[in-house]
Amino acid sequence: MRVLVVTAVAAERDAVAAAAGPCDEVALPGGYALRRAAGVPVAFDVLAAGVGPAAAAAGTATALTAAALAEAPYDLVVSAGIGGGFSPGPGARPGGSPSGAPLGSVVVADAIVAADLGAETPDGFTPVTELGFGTVAHLPDPALVKAVAAAAGAAAGTVVTVSTVTGSAARAAELAERHPGVLAEAMEGFGVAEAAAAHGVPVLEVRTISNAVGPRDRAAWRIGPALNALTGAFRTLPGALSAAAGPAPELHRP
Repeated sequence: MRVLVVTAVAAERDAVAAAAGPCDEVALPGGYALRRAAGVPVAFDVLAAGVGPAAAAAGTATALTAAALAEAPYDLVVSAGIGGGFSPGPGARPGGSPSGAPLGSVVVADAIVAADLGAETPDGFTPVTELGFGTVAHLPDPALVKAVAAAAGAAAGTVVTVSTVTGSAARAAELAERHPGVLAEAMEGFGVAEAAAAHGVPVLEVRTISNAVGPRDRAAWRIGPALNALTGAFRTLPGALSAAAGPAPELHRP
């Protein structure tokens, strides 16, 4: 199985690569560089594509196109990195995590949602789908989400993609009300998912929580522990993917 993992920045890429084992560097068009770990049964390519959904989509599309042209397509794309965690609130989904997404925890997206793709109207925010264009959500395979979350000890829930990081309690509350079950906020997942969908490749999003969504308090951020948690989560991923794929079919010879 070949897996493309897309992060925003080098520190996240390195945290994922640390779980994958020894890596070679592979140059891609556009100045991108992959870290390639040829593991068995899961081989990882890890790419730092840049911050934000546009950079994430461009980098992911470049890697997917290069793989297709080399006749070595990917089986799965994973958007990965650190992000902000929402506190539990009245909009929590039944059966969801009762403790929200605390610092250092792992979240696997069961919905990858563009939170601010749309228009402001006198009646509030209108998503782009209600304007008659595109999509605002990608839904990863539920069985795969369940397997990966169980292996990593993660919560499963909505991860929203934003172009502007939330910096106030009011904005955090607005997002939580608009997206029941939301656990985390990041800036790249939807861009990665759009590129994966265009190439017909399944997608996941895995986030570890470095800070709370809301007023920005950098003194309270825990980036180091979140990066360590990212490495730990990706150490469990090959086993989860193999379990989700099931046993290889038995060959019957005449």
